[in-house]
Amino acid sequence: MAEERFAMPGDMSGDMPGDMPDFVREAEEAKVTDEPLPEQTDQVTIKFGRGLVGEPFTSKNGKELVEVSIPIPDKGDSRPWETFVISPRKIHDNQFGKGVWMKLPEYGITRLSRSVKIGIDKAGKAIWGRETHDATNAQLKLLLEAYKEKSRGSVLSDLSERKADAPSVKPTGKDSKEMTADR
Repeated sequence: MAEERFAMPGDMSGDMPGDMPDFVREAEEAKVTDEPLPEQTDQVTIKFGRGLVGEPFTSKNGKELVEVSIPIPDKGDSRPWETFVISPRKIHDNQFGKGVWMKLPEYGITRLSRSVKIGIDKAGKAIWGRETHDATNAQLKLLLEAYKEKSRGSVLSDLSERKADAPSVKPTGKDSKEMTADR
């Protein structure tokens, strides 16, 4: 009868080198040599609407990327929105399907860019350029989630404000005669 051997956790005597994933093997070796394990970095979760994500494209170096637009919270600002590109594998659908989310390193930096009108050529067409700047991922979260800061008054109070602003006009036509006859 053949003798069966049961491996205990941490017992690597019967394992072949290819039997175990690399991260497990590295953790076991670090445990044996008392090396500190690599720390998990803090991450920032950014939630935003699916409509801000553009169509996927392939960059010059062959990577699959997608452009994400950042809306401007100020209604009076008519400049084009800022954008950044990211791998579509980092963007995930939320459970309700209308929004998306992504996780980025908290202390990382993302390059934002915006189209800027430089001038007008001889034919009268606009000449466009790109304005770029770096933002921390914490700042990026504030920019993308600025819609959460918008005041959300009740619908009734908004309607009462509109009624107060609108001039009072008496209805005309057949219906107005019926309304005055009922009074």
